[in-house]
Amino acid sequence: MLGTSREVQKRERTARFGFAFIGVLLIAANLRGSFVSVGPVLSNISEDLGLTTTAAGFLTGLPLIAFAVFSPMAPGVASRLGLDRTMWVSLLILAAGIVFRSLPVPGFIWAGTAMIGLAIAFLNVLVPSLVKRDFPLKVSQITGNYTAVQAGVAAVGAAVVVPVAQTSPAGWRLGLGIWVGVALIAMAVLLPWLRRRPSGTKQAAVAEQTYRSPWGSALGWQVTFFMGLQSVAFYVLMAWLPTIEQDHGVSATTAGIHLSVFLLVNVFASLAAGALLHRGSDQRLISFISGALMVATFLGLALAPDLTLLWVLLGSVGCGSLIVIALSLFSLRSVNYPQAASLSGMAQSVGYSLGAMGPVLFGGLRELSGDWTLPLLVTAGIMAILALMGLLAGRNRVISAA
Repeated sequence: MLGTSREVQKRERTARFGFAFIGVLLIAANLRGSFVSVGPVLSNISEDLGLTTTAAGFLTGLPLIAFAVFSPMAPGVASRLGLDRTMWVSLLILAAGIVFRSLPVPGFIWAGTAMIGLAIAFLNVLVPSLVKRDFPLKVSQITGNYTAVQAGVAAVGAAVVVPVAQTSPAGWRLGLGIWVGVALIAMAVLLPWLRRRPSGTKQAAVAEQTYRSPWGSALGWQVTFFMGLQSVAFYVLMAWLPTIEQDHGVSATTAGIHLSVFLLVNVFASLAAGALLHRGSDQRLISFISGALMVATFLGLALAPDLTLLWVLLGSVGCGSLIVIALSLFSLRSVNYPQAASLSGMAQSVGYSLGAMGPVLFGGLRELSGDWTLPLLVTAGIMAILALMGLLAGRNRVISAA
């Protein structure tokens, strides 16, 4: 009887682990696609709605602004509403925002995009907290898997949105609207789990534990700057890499292929980083090497532009590793999942602010200097600071409990 009981308990634990893992991956599938897919059809949107270049740029930047503004609010809402309920409601807001954005109603594209930014801001912040709570011994592996899903879905979204828009009478509205299906699937799968989870005292007790705010911690700021500077690397490359390549004689088609290669390699780099991150006593070595890859990427683009594909590959490996490290650090440097949520909110608020400014300042340096050398060299210097932050944030320490 005792053996049978243990076997039943083991099967139940395995089932809970599997369900929680699927839930994390479904949430991850909603974290990039709905806003990354705007870029390929931005010209269609601008023509249809009569947007100026400035307005179109603001439309693409609005989610990042929302990330910066709303990320610090997520931990407080989760502590009152509960982590699981907050994430489910965030998916509901995301689904509504996707629908609003696609409706032919004046102003709805802006309201819908803001709702999407709000929802993803909350999900971005709370997923590391969820991983800390449900997978405390497998933080890096789970983070690598869900980051790979993000990158994979983003690559698929960038590839399919134009064909869908071209073959549908609804055009870009359907190309962007299909993402509501991904959100609805996640909501449907997670709803039974939400109902089964106890309102329970254990979760409330953990949430009420005192912990030191990361805003007053040197380690918290080291993790935050690491998150922010790796965001600068990713968003600068996403915004400017195709243009840099074309200015160096690469065709638009080839530049597009290189961007697809970047996103694809990003998936495998995320999985590899998740598998390697927990093997050492700390994360300093992998953090520094990943930062050094970004230094080499931007130096290479500046000094040896004929080897663009090499720098694309190095940059993809670096970016894919860095985001996994940054997201893992929210859990690895915290004492409990409420503190992980607080650190995640802080780091992503500041981080996405830097990420949003990066491409703008990069473009400003290009305009000031007349070529790409100065902005690329300046960014390489910033990546050197990123590598240094990796050495500091990668130490085996946690922010104190109180």
